[in-house]
Amino acid sequence: MGDVLESLVIRHTHRLPSPTGPTGQPGVTGPDGEGDMAARQFDAALMSVGFKLSAELLEHLSRLSGGTVVDTAVRALGTVREMVGDHVQHNAYFIDFPANVPDTFDFWMGCVADALADEASRAGTLAQLRTGVLDLLTLPTYGNYRHTYAEMLAAHDELIAATGDRLTVLHLGGDLADEVTSLYLALAASTTPLGDDGLSDLRILAEHGVDGPQPEAIPIRESRAVVNEARLRAGADLLLDTVTDVLRLACALSDGDVTLQEATRFRGLSRPVRRALLAGLDAVVSAAPAKLSDVAAYREDWKRLGERLHPHEYPQWPYAADVFAVARGEKEARSFDSRAEELLGLGDVTGTVELLKLAPGRLFRSLDRLLRTAGTEAERDAVVAAAQEVAPGVSGRVVLSVRDHFHNRAGETGERRVFVNRLGRAWVTTDTRAPVPPPARDRLITVLDDEVRRRLPAPGHLLIDPGVLDVAVPLSGRATASGLGVLPRGSVSPVDGELLRFFVYWKETHHRTDFDLSALILDAGYRTVTWLSYTSLRDVEGEHSGDITEAPDGASEFINLRLGAVRGTYIVPQVNIYSGEGFEEVEESFFGFMLRDAEQKGRPFEPRTVRMKSELRGPGRVALPLAFQRTSDGRWVAKWLHLYLKGTPSANRVEDNRVSVATLLRPIVERDALTVRYLTGLMADSATATTLWDGGAVPDGPVTYIGMERPEGLHPDSRVVTLENLRDLIPA
Repeated sequence: MGDVLESLVIRHTHRLPSPTGPTGQPGVTGPDGEGDMAARQFDAALMSVGFKLSAELLEHLSRLSGGTVVDTAVRALGTVREMVGDHVQHNAYFIDFPANVPDTFDFWMGCVADALADEASRAGTLAQLRTGVLDLLTLPTYGNYRHTYAEMLAAHDELIAATGDRLTVLHLGGDLADEVTSLYLALAASTTPLGDDGLSDLRILAEHGVDGPQPEAIPIRESRAVVNEARLRAGADLLLDTVTDVLRLACALSDGDVTLQEATRFRGLSRPVRRALLAGLDAVVSAAPAKLSDVAAYREDWKRLGERLHPHEYPQWPYAADVFAVARGEKEARSFDSRAEELLGLGDVTGTVELLKLAPGRLFRSLDRLLRTAGTEAERDAVVAAAQEVAPGVSGRVVLSVRDHFHNRAGETGERRVFVNRLGRAWVTTDTRAPVPPPARDRLITVLDDEVRRRLPAPGHLLIDPGVLDVAVPLSGRATASGLGVLPRGSVSPVDGELLRFFVYWKETHHRTDFDLSALILDAGYRTVTWLSYTSLRDVEGEHSGDITEAPDGASEFINLRLGAVRGTYIVPQVNIYSGEGFEEVEESFFGFMLRDAEQKGRPFEPRTVRMKSELRGPGRVALPLAFQRTSDGRWVAKWLHLYLKGTPSANRVEDNRVSVATLLRPIVERDALTVRYLTGLMADSATATTLWDGGAVPDGPVTYIGMERPEGLHPDSRVVTLENLRDLIPA
């Protein structure tokens, strides 16, 4: 368990918990001692995969025994290699890739010639040729590696180091127990929902930390369910204040979906667990009977849970029984939303506003509709005034979400509107909403800005890395896939390099699975220029590494692009599932990109050049991790998407989905996300000084640092916000 916890700390914080063990032997410590030599070897090994020890951590390790440093290095290297995707062997179909990639038709004809020369496949191939239709998958030399990983490595020169190679610094952390506690408190108290991987990590941490310090509040309901699961198993008091908290906990106990987006198949529960859930449910409803109105939203889930809890066996908890009576329709509990809908249906905007003031979060989520429905300026003024009145009672995430919404609320109708659900599934439709009157919109934005500014802490000396300014505010962990260098959906980041190389890796679980990496090139009008895929192995822009059609031991595909040769404005990499298991069914799958200078050469996959590695875990059969855009001054930037298209059950190809991809891309690219620039602008109003960090020396005193990575030399009392804890910027 200690190794697992240490790995969690490294992944989430880029800190190495202070290693424990004997110090170096007398006479062999310090410079050139055994600990020093082992630490420098550790540092060199890290640099080969794009990481590095901070000066403080290197000095600390140098004082330890060589054996302690080596043990630490083995564990840490395993973690960082997995973070960057270097824990697997990335072979390429074409051994010399990106050199000597053949023309697609010539390659196919070569595979046919090989099949005709093979006695075992000749007859079947001839029969197919007579029909005029040939299945590439029946050709013996198509889709499978024809060389070993070692042979592929031998065919490539060593990578030439460049100043632009990624270098991620590992910093010295505290004692492992303290680091684990801090990470648990940070994840549990997050003001934004965690992604699936984040919830999984929180579950491990909660089991370990249930008897230790606890956060003052757990504002996200999914996180509360995971913590309650650990508390229930440990016999601690449960944290429940709504009936839905109990439902989520029951889902957690059955390894179900605590977000309640998918139905959970509830398991049989032991009598002590049933008693705990029913007692908690009874306490919630007895304290506030009006909370029965929440049952209707998940009526079917409650019915199925009731079959497992047997509430009729526990007459001492009558309020818990009422929950299931409401679910079955035997007891009425009118929902808050239904009353609001009735008033709004009558055209009573003012009455609706007065009712919704009792539920500030619901009022904020209804502001657009209320402003559209209001028929007079007085009614619109009442809506804005109500928002200002209840704003202090609304979560910071909701305030920022509404600010983001109205920032992009166009005054005209008829534009394309994109919807993205919590799972990353996206679709586009025409915006048929009436416009929000600009004066009301502007007044509301002022109210929202004032509320956010009021909540932000005084930063003192504000030190900002300019690279983080265009990163989208992470309003949900589900808008960001887990991985290395991954930014929230809507973020924009610069792309510096001559060669852009995408990669995908997958390993099937049970069934033959074929993922296809493709790249679509679009012009400024989102029209197709060309594409690279297994059906178009090379073009002016670059090369495809070749099609791998099954992955029992894991497989990789690559696309190499020369950015200066790209004829279009947009590059859209995508991963299509041609056949087999989905992204959530395979044993492992991830996507990423590398940047290189033209002279660097090296293997198809070089961890030092990886800028982003993102897990592929989502619904649908087509993944769109991000897109690249050429700006008006000729630079390239990445726009982060984290989207999944439904696609078809099999045979998904870039040629078939290019229209839908272009339709989806346009409204997302043209949408202006709420970014860190917005928050730092508000924070600067109360800062004692604001400095854009140029990568040089940092100030001597404490600062509030906001950037992509933590710089060395910061004062120990500084507040540090980087990509790993960017959610901390969102006020409670």
